[in-house]
Amino acid sequence: MPDNAASPITPRHALAGGLVLAGLVLQVAQFTNLLPLAHAVSYCLWLATALLWIDIPRRTRRQAGILAALGLGLLILARTWHGAKIDWPGILDGNTYVVAMLVGVSFIGLIGNLRGRSRPPGKALTGARGMLGTWLGVHLLGSILNLSTVFMVGDRLERRAPLSTPQLLGLNRGLSSAALWSPFFASMGVVMTLAPAMHYATILTFGLPLAMVSGMLTVGELSRRFELTETAGFSLSPRSLLMPVSMAALVMLFHYVITPRLSIVSIITFLLPGVALLANLPRGPHWTLHRVHQHTLTRLPAMRGEISLFLCAGLLTLGLSTFITAATGSTWTLFGQFGPLEAIASFLAIVVSAVAGLHPIIGVSVLASMLDLDAGRQTLFAFVALASWAVGTSVGPLSGINLSLQGRYGVSGTTMMRHNLGYAAIMTLLVVGAILVMEASL
Repeated sequence: MPDNAASPITPRHALAGGLVLAGLVLQVAQFTNLLPLAHAVSYCLWLATALLWIDIPRRTRRQAGILAALGLGLLILARTWHGAKIDWPGILDGNTYVVAMLVGVSFIGLIGNLRGRSRPPGKALTGARGMLGTWLGVHLLGSILNLSTVFMVGDRLERRAPLSTPQLLGLNRGLSSAALWSPFFASMGVVMTLAPAMHYATILTFGLPLAMVSGMLTVGELSRRFELTETAGFSLSPRSLLMPVSMAALVMLFHYVITPRLSIVSIITFLLPGVALLANLPRGPHWTLHRVHQHTLTRLPAMRGEISLFLCAGLLTLGLSTFITAATGSTWTLFGQFGPLEAIASFLAIVVSAVAGLHPIIGVSVLASMLDLDAGRQTLFAFVALASWAVGTSVGPLSGINLSLQGRYGVSGTTMMRHNLGYAAIMTLLVVGAILVMEASL
């Protein structure tokens, strides 16, 4: 059962919803440097999670609890065994920027519900064409809007009927494959920091064709494995694309013109709630405040599954990276040189760790900390990082996309992993081939 099901509004829920909203407001305020309150965002979100803990479904609560316990345990071991310096007041900050973005994206509902949550008009696009529309819509728009596109498209499909497995797989693969080439994707931001001398043109030359092959593979495989005759897909009609394309255009305007120093994730965090408020204001300030109040009391507490998983996964990431850094030291390097065999081994290791439950950002960050790369090797490393992110997030049960699908639509991360194993295996073979060709051409 999805975690966004209605629940009674109690003072505890109201306080938790207010804390989540406060976390969003404080995160946006930090973009302006008006309220540089260290750790305030994470404290608000974690306190809200604690208030809502008993309402989180048992499976999600157990998973989040294990993640948090492992992360805290690894921090304690890093401190006691290796003398690592730990910023204890800041250990809860992991993934708060992602959670703030998810909270901001939730305000899309205040736009879509202006005319009620009615069934989309017209006959649904089904079959292979419908699946292609879903993959392509999420991929192209997600390359700019990141995770928010999954909710835009997924919520629209859900208005017809609860999302089916092929629809969820289309959303998953459409977004994750954008990591192969999109300059606006979260993975590219991380990789640009770790490998500043990489050549983006080379990444695009190899990554974009791989992403297109991913789309064809998805449509072909899902058409063979599932009966898609009655499975609705996302129509690429002007009516369906109006809101996401408008949002993408606004994001680009802010990114290149108005707020060029802010990341795409930061812009989405404040832009979507702002647009939602503006869309409601024509009906009066009282109406707008009423909608925000209801959203705070109902929708924000209902995000407890998503919020808890992301926060606890962030604590695990911090604990694991801190422990590995403390255990290996800063002078040790994994490989004497970083050639094609080392690149393939690194890619496989990160994907396997993703299947085991670690987010690829952990593997990528750990790999970067154990390599000493000159400028000529950074492009190969960047491609390995992006490819492992694209494949690993599709199959990893604790990746951002699968945590979001679990929290929003109630699908198990293990289920998504099982259905994506074959897809990941084929994409792995293609990536290995691309690494060999890239090395020959560099």
